Amino acid sequence: MKKGSTLFLKIVIYAIGALVLGICIFALPRIIVSDNTGYYVPILLGLYVTAVPFFIALYQSLKLLGYIDKNTAFSELGVRALGNIKYCAVVISGLFALGMPYIFYAADLDDAPGVVLIALIIIFASAVIGVFAAVLQKLLKNVIEIKSENELTV
Repeated sequence: MKKGSTLFLKIVIYAIGALVLGICIFALPRIIVSDNTGYYVPILLGLYVTAVPFFIALYQSLKLLGYIDKNTAFSELGVRALGNIKYCAVVISGLFALGMPYIFYAADLDDAPGVVLIALIIIFASAVIGVFAAVLQKLLKNVIEIKSENELTV
């Protein structure tokens, strides 16, 4: 497989990472110290907490794409990377789920139901990514098992 076959995905991952890092460095601090954030300061600070597993998942995605480029994706390294992506997605979803009572409270005080909807979308998207990574991880484990059985019989 050519090294450039995953180039587009790597560019997208770097772009997403740069965008989120820019938001964390430049936008969030300005929003947090502004006068019109009201009850949303804890939520905005919580975004920094969820950024950690997000960046870990991006890094693991880059590692997985590197394994694909090197034709070593069907190995324990690929399974481990998918497992780490799965755990990061579960952590992000769990953190937002834990914060939902406060998010609902702040949105209700501010009469902004869109905030709850955004949080629910993040929870759902993270859960979908986690389930997808778990399914791929299981599939990859099965492929590795079949591959090792075939190598033993030859």
